[in-house]
Amino acid sequence: MTKIYTYCLFDETDAFLGVYSSLKAIHRDAIKICNRGNSKVIMEYMGERQAPNLGMLRNILKGQCDVQVRYLAGRYGAKIIKTKLKE
Repeated sequence: MTKIYTYCLFDETDAFLGVYSSLKAIHRDAIKICNRGNSKVIMEYMGERQAPNLGMLRNILKGQCDVQVRYLAGRYGAKIIKTKLKE
């Protein structure tokens, strides 16, 4: 059985924006969504905030399922949720 993971992207109003299979693409789009204001983009996971970094995102999501990571910048935000396709 193959493990297929998908990444779902939501905006600050929890509107669904898309499903991705690439971490690089969803990271790029999450930063684009948040980068509309003058504030610096911050990545938040389990209450801990840090600068958004693709390597750090990959390490957070590695080996886990049904995990949520938020990107915040002022009043703009994005949410990434990692899920697994179930047969």
